[in-house]
Amino acid sequence: MKESRKTRYTKMVLQNSLFELMEKKPIEKITIKELCENADINRTTFYAHYSDQYDLLAKIENETISWAKDAIANFTDKNNKHENINMLEEIFQYIMENSKNLKILMSERGDINFQKQIFTIVYNQCGISFSPAGDEHSNVRDEYLVFVVNGSIGLLQHWLKNGMTKTAREMAEIIYNMAVQSGDFIEMEFPL
Repeated sequence: MKESRKTRYTKMVLQNSLFELMEKKPIEKITIKELCENADINRTTFYAHYSDQYDLLAKIENETISWAKDAIANFTDKNNKHENINMLEEIFQYIMENSKNLKILMSERGDINFQKQIFTIVYNQCGISFSPAGDEHSNVRDEYLVFVVNGSIGLLQHWLKNGMTKTAREMAEIIYNMAVQSGDFIEMEFPL
């Protein structure tokens, strides 16, 4: 069933209100009362759509994750550097276009598990993933993925905080090359 224009508007206003408040304080300090007052929406309307502020945030995150999955679904050749960089560029372009809200989602105030999930989806599509079970070096490979994902999150946060001075393409190339170089080092140190 398609949402009405009024419902879409209400959700947009509540989302914007949440992001405005999250710029100032963590989500656990945000009350439904102030969220609704900031959005000029009554509490009954809020509860018609969301159970609490965490539910609102989770739905925003889920929409972003769905977008990321859809964006990378078209890329099929995991070994094609050009295609992988194009995929990353598309993601960084989306982040630029939605930077106001994604700056919050990807910041220290955002949910680290959401941030990790985004990059894990991307890296798995690029063929950079956890090692198979039974691999004697699986702990090192798992730690490599953790390192690459967390490093990518840190670079993305730095890029957003500093006004996105690099293009989406430049960021895609930086992230991809750093991930691949780290993987090459792991392969040299711990060959299959």
